[in-house]
Amino acid sequence: MIKHEDTLLALIAGYVDTVGFVALFGLFTAHVTGNFVLIGAQAAGVGQGVLLKLLAFPAFIAGIALSSMMFKFMERNHAAEAARALYLLQAALLMAFLVTGLIASPVTDPSASVVLMCGVLGTMAMGVQNARGRLLQVTGLPNTVMTGNVTQVVLDVIELIHRGSASGHGQQVHERLKWTLAAMLGFAAGAILGALVYVRVSFFAIAGPVAVLLFLAWKEGRRA
Repeated sequence: MIKHEDTLLALIAGYVDTVGFVALFGLFTAHVTGNFVLIGAQAAGVGQGVLLKLLAFPAFIAGIALSSMMFKFMERNHAAEAARALYLLQAALLMAFLVTGLIASPVTDPSASVVLMCGVLGTMAMGVQNARGRLLQVTGLPNTVMTGNVTQVVLDVIELIHRGSASGHGQQVHERLKWTLAAMLGFAAGAILGALVYVRVSFFAIAGPVAVLLFLAWKEGRRA
């Protein structure tokens, strides 16, 4: 996986996470641990959709498990297509997220079965993205949660101030800083874009990430 794909995947993560948050009562689809904070708020009588948030964690696990099983099957039988299959799986789940979201619209009841299914499908899709890097054993950046990337950026900036970028090590730090910042900006741009597009076209907004994933799958197919 090339570095530009980290930026595109970060953009998808920010975009889908924001659509889920805006559309589904504050549901985090990519940053799934954030839902525990929202569950705590619900316990204190603040917020709504606690069942939706409770389902997010097993849905996320299901997405990881499904991607792992598919990857292992493809690796045994069609190894060259394994990476492409993960993009196609995520695209299919996001397409199902789009369709169930349209069926559920206008989303007014967080406990409605179609709303719960919509949240489950969106979270499963992002579980697939989270698992991708580990399954492929690539050295790419985290592209769904930016906390670690922010930490790395600060450490790299201090390192460059302290030692400079002239040495081989400094050049490596500078290169890592460049791509980490690109991923962070991609995530931020995706978050803004996801909110803006959703308020205009509802769940049709998810067609954008699906198209990007299909493009990445096509690129993987050419590489294979």
